[in-house]
Amino acid sequence: MTYCVAMNLAEGLIMASDTRTNAGVDHIATFCKMTLLEKQGEEVICLLSAGNLATTQSTISVLRKRLQHEKDNLFSQSSMYDVACLVGSTLREVIERDSKVPMQSGIDFGSSFLLGGQLKGEEPRLFNIYPQGNFIEATTETPYFQIGESKYGKPIIDRVINYGTSLDEAAKCVLISFDSTIRSNISVGLPIDLLCYERDSFKVTKRHRVDEDNAYFQQIRKGWSQGLRETFSRLPDMDWSD
Repeated sequence: MTYCVAMNLAEGLIMASDTRTNAGVDHIATFCKMTLLEKQGEEVICLLSAGNLATTQSTISVLRKRLQHEKDNLFSQSSMYDVACLVGSTLREVIERDSKVPMQSGIDFGSSFLLGGQLKGEEPRLFNIYPQGNFIEATTETPYFQIGESKYGKPIIDRVINYGTSLDEAAKCVLISFDSTIRSNISVGLPIDLLCYERDSFKVTKRHRVDEDNAYFQQIRKGWSQGLRETFSRLPDMDWSD
């Protein structure tokens, strides 16, 4: 399992993913689920992945290979919509290829991606790409997507985030949503890869890996827990006679 969050806000994009790929009593593995592709001054493309790790790795590898050897690639598209179409068709191609291999029956090859970025001449855009290759786009009314283990972090985001939320506030909210998810599900874990893209900059200058020793993460984790307890203690007790 994994947890990924992406937001398309007035000021730009926030993208974040955990790094845990397996969890158990005797085996915990990590792997970066964030892929960043930049064409300086022209386009920025970021992918977050969840699901079957072999499928997501193969999909990213095929996309990178085509950047080098084929004219129809991520950087040759005229819009982020076309980029989403290419990612979706590549994902579908990989799943169809691998699922036909003998001895692979019963394996779930399903994977999904969050695709965010900006091409010259367009606004920043954000897509949620499903295993079937189709996708939906974020709007000003629904400016964020989650994939993976989303239920623990969703209530926090729903209460805080809107299209006008600043990137700094959004990054803080995303980290709190990760903390809540990590506390409730062992299949999601640190480090967290966090990226902030400022609208129309066409370059990423804020990308950070948040691990257990990160002082800021520990500060907001402690403050959030303490604030919840204090707020809860101030709530009135139930009147059983009513």
